Amino acid sequence: MAADKIIAETRTEFGKGAARRIRREDKVPAVIYGHGKEPIHVALPGHDTWLALKSGGANALLDLSVDGKDQLALTKDVQIDALKRTLTHIDFVAVRKGEKVHVEVPVHLVGEAAKETLVVTENQTLYVEAEATHIPEYFEISIEGLEAGTQILANEVELVAGSTLLSEEDLLMVNITEAPTAEEVEAELEEAEAEAGIEKDESEDEVPEVGDEEKKSDEEGSSEE
Repeated sequence: MAADKIIAETRTEFGKGAARRIRREDKVPAVIYGHGKEPIHVALPGHDTWLALKSGGANALLDLSVDGKDQLALTKDVQIDALKRTLTHIDFVAVRKGEKVHVEVPVHLVGEAAKETLVVTENQTLYVEAEATHIPEYFEISIEGLEAGTQILANEVELVAGSTLLSEEDLLMVNITEAPTAEEVEAELEEAEAEAGIEKDESEDEVPEVGDEEKKSDEEGSSEE
């Protein structure tokens, strides 16, 4: 994974007011932790940082230039404004080339299981050890043609070179079962509604249509005549 180069500005003002001023300038407040040193507080360019995080994935690695010194920084926590969808704060961990780090890597399913099956992803990430500059963006798990009853464990996932599995080997990643029938789905829905205290309305067959009573009354009147 190549690191994106970002120019960082050190900051000495802290607190909510200072953070708001930084964001108004289209910058992002961030902190770099690690290697037994004091945390480094910086401000990053908003647009460039957003693009770097988007291309780098869950474990984006950025090459930060702080006061003229280069620092590799691994993304650990990203906070985003839920309404504006803008970056509000980032935590990084300082790393070095060749250094081993422990990270959660997403898994992606590829292919299609056999017909009339239900594919359940039990765990969406694997915990692995990898070189800081060679962290996989994701691992692939093929489910092509797999039948109901198939289970895929963590130790069956193919890792890229340089990665070591840290998750439990028998951690269930994917479980393939028989797809439920329409009757089973309906029964589960009714059970869930009952548990939630939801009373089901009368079916359309049980509810008289508008005008039925008037029609019945007219018919009875005609027969009396």
